[in-house]
Amino acid sequence: MPATVEQLQKILILSRLDHGQLQQLQPHALVKNYAREAIILHEGDRLPPQLFAVLSGRIEVKKMASTGKETILRTLPAGELFAAPALFGNSTAPATVVAMQDSQILTIERPALLDMIQNTPELALQIIAVLTERLQHLHQVVHGLASERAIVRLAHCIQSAAIAEGTRETPQGLLLCAHLPYAQIAGTIGITYEECARLFKQIQGIVEYSRGGKIFVLDWAKLGAIAEGSWES
Repeated sequence: MPATVEQLQKILILSRLDHGQLQQLQPHALVKNYAREAIILHEGDRLPPQLFAVLSGRIEVKKMASTGKETILRTLPAGELFAAPALFGNSTAPATVVAMQDSQILTIERPALLDMIQNTPELALQIIAVLTERLQHLHQVVHGLASERAIVRLAHCIQSAAIAEGTRETPQGLLLCAHLPYAQIAGTIGITYEECARLFKQIQGIVEYSRGGKIFVLDWAKLGAIAEGSWES
């Protein structure tokens, strides 16, 4: 269905455009609904020359190794871009994109976006900033999988979720607003479901895991020590 000006404004890189500029993009923007666990893009799919963005919901970007092992590269909330190679045209999807919950995906045709960039150069800088941050994140993921112990990667994963989604005080401890099931954590840090469960048992008293992916942090200082690789059980 066609996107509205109000929907376009929800995308972070477009939020600073004025109403008239958003109206210019509107005829070239569409919104598509995806149910939870629906595949938005398959790795290797030919990408149409468009900007892809999460309008509502949350998505998961994951990569399948030749061995069949799946690694979650990133999860993205509403307002974020994905499938960046599509902006350059004649590209294929570098990873599979799945809806983690009911989601809406917004697309904008590349020619319309390029016309807007010609008149608003700062838009190009914002897109470059997003792509640079994604490359840095990918480098960190690859480096972590290759060189860090699994328990260190787990601590980083919990810290990142706390920073990105926030926490709230409870009698049991600081509860992460994001729910992180074992399967999602295991895919993110490159371990098995069973190893993930063992790691949480190893750090009981520092972090507590509750059914449904609820994570309570009981000792932030010790969690930080684990992330730095200086904690010994």
